[in-house]
Amino acid sequence: MAEADDSEPGSQQVPWYIWCSVAAVTSAIIGTHWDISWHRSIGRDTFWTPAHIAIYLCGVLAGAASGYLILVTTAGSPSVDRGASVRIWGFRGPLGTFISAWGGLAMLTSAPFDDWWHEAYGLDVKILSPPHVLLITGILAVQFGALILILGHMNRSAIAGSPGLSRKFDMLFLYTSGLALTMTLVLTMEYIFRVYMHSARFYRVVAIAIPVILAAVSRASKSRWAATVAAAVYSLLLIGFLWILPLFPAEPKLGPVYREVKNFIPAEFPLLLIAPAIALDLILRRVAHLNRWIQSAAAGTAFLAVFTAVQWPFATLLMSPAARNWFLGSIYFDFNIHPASSYVKHLFYSTEQTPVQFWAGMAAAAACAVLSTRVGIAWGEWMTRIRR
Repeated sequence: MAEADDSEPGSQQVPWYIWCSVAAVTSAIIGTHWDISWHRSIGRDTFWTPAHIAIYLCGVLAGAASGYLILVTTAGSPSVDRGASVRIWGFRGPLGTFISAWGGLAMLTSAPFDDWWHEAYGLDVKILSPPHVLLITGILAVQFGALILILGHMNRSAIAGSPGLSRKFDMLFLYTSGLALTMTLVLTMEYIFRVYMHSARFYRVVAIAIPVILAAVSRASKSRWAATVAAAVYSLLLIGFLWILPLFPAEPKLGPVYREVKNFIPAEFPLLLIAPAIALDLILRRVAHLNRWIQSAAAGTAFLAVFTAVQWPFATLLMSPAARNWFLGSIYFDFNIHPASSYVKHLFYSTEQTPVQFWAGMAAAAACAVLSTRVGIAWGEWMTRIRR
């Protein structure tokens, strides 16, 4: 019989390929924020920047770990549980590995495409350029694959009566969910700058993107404060980027240059998602016995109400002189942002022209929060059934 190792069924250790998958997702998040900061501070540089290397390292790590696990499972190695696998195109492996492998391939495919795009068109005007869409799709696939892989182990260990091991997987699940939340907010970055925080569109975007993740995490995890932990992971990451990136020097290499930049420009202070996440955790636990639409209405409405109650006044603070320091970060501006913009002048920009439009937009945000929560509950319940 083969000697037991971290990947064998019955082991009380987290398998190395799960650690590798988590490291891959972490590398992608760090690289993505670093790369955005690079573009905001320096502009277009060479393709082989440290930020790009960190991003594409995610594809390499995910591809290597997933490829290895698929091959050894297909070969029938005794070190893996073949029963906890699916069959795709003649290969066998956990479902998460196939998703991660595809994501890693998509990421690596986007690399030469992105390099050609910049050579042809220069600096991206929008975050979601075609090569970036392919890259982000790959990163999301790697993240989703890692979550599925972790959940399979977590649910099987709980059934097998290994609560200690199940808790380890649960913490990795919450950490990876926080990374997924962070990447989701990167995708919405152009709509959630502080200048938009007194407009209904801002709250509608958040209501669509965030409750679905937090509700799913809250329902799938064994932790009482699952959504809160995921929101805390996002918050700590963004605060880390805000405080660490400006410590490193940077100088624009692309025009036009409207502002003097001497250091890396970080992302803004994180959204105050911990407060609505706490509300969502509390309510979903209390109303778990009720109809799922009632659960969604209660939790989704509470999410939006609490988020608006904390974010609206905090946005006012962020636009005030009191926030123009390294701690809250309202002193950092891209080198190519025009001096006449509302962002530089610390003025709110309303996407609605009348109070009627604003309140109609907020009503739509409430409906979106309820629907997003309902999808999240269904998604979370599906995740509790994952075994492979």
